[in-house]
Amino acid sequence: MNVIAVNGSPRKEWNTATLLRKALDGAASLGAKTTMIHLYDLTYQGCTSCFACKRKGGALGRCGMRDDLTDVLEKAARCDVLLLGTPIYFGNITAGLLAFLERLLFSSMTYNSGYRSTFPGKLCSGFIYTMNVPAATMEKLGYGTLFGHYQSLLERLGGPSEILVSNDTYQFDGYAGYEASMFDEAHKARVRAERFPVDCQKAFEMGARLAGKPASVPLAQG
Repeated sequence: MNVIAVNGSPRKEWNTATLLRKALDGAASLGAKTTMIHLYDLTYQGCTSCFACKRKGGALGRCGMRDDLTDVLEKAARCDVLLLGTPIYFGNITAGLLAFLERLLFSSMTYNSGYRSTFPGKLCSGFIYTMNVPAATMEKLGYGTLFGHYQSLLERLGGPSEILVSNDTYQFDGYAGYEASMFDEAHKARVRAERFPVDCQKAFEMGARLAGKPASVPLAQG
C-alpha cells in the first residue's frame, strides 16, 4: 500500500501539515509506505489549456506540462491512497492545491460521450480542511457545498473520498503580536489544547481506514 500526502499549505509545521502527518501515521500503522509532499517547495503552475492530455496520439490522459509538479502527478497516479490538506483561504482551497488538482483531474477528464474519467486505477482519497472559523460559522457560510464539490471530483479517480474538517484553529503563536483583536487568544489556546488532539485522532483513523481497516489507537497528541 502506497500512501501520499500532499500539503497545500505554505506552512510545514502547523495545523494542516500536522493533521496530514497523523493521517500518514495511521496508514503506516498498517504497514503502508508513506510520503509527504509540500507543494510550496515546488515551482509550477495550474492548467494552461494546452490540451495535450486530450490529443490523439499524444499524452492522452496525462498532463503534458513539464515542471516540478510532473513527478508528483506521476506518483499520485500510481499510489493507492491520496491525502490532501489545505487551509481555507477566502472561502476556498489554496491556490497551490487548486493548481495541483487542475493538473491531476483535468488530464483524466474525458470529452467523450458516456464517460466521466479515463483514470485507469482506483485511487482512494482523503481531504483535510483547516480553518479559522468555528463549525457553526462554517455551516452558515455553506462550506459543505465546497467540500462536496471536491469530494465529487476526487471520486472520479475510482475510489471513495473522505472529508475531515478542523475548525477554529490556532493560527499563530502570540496573538498579541498581531493585528488580530477580533480573536480571543485564550479561547484559541483552549481549542488547540482540547479539540485539536481529537482532530489528530480522527486524521490517524482516516489514514488507517483508507489504507485498509479502522484503527483503534490511543488519543493522538497535537
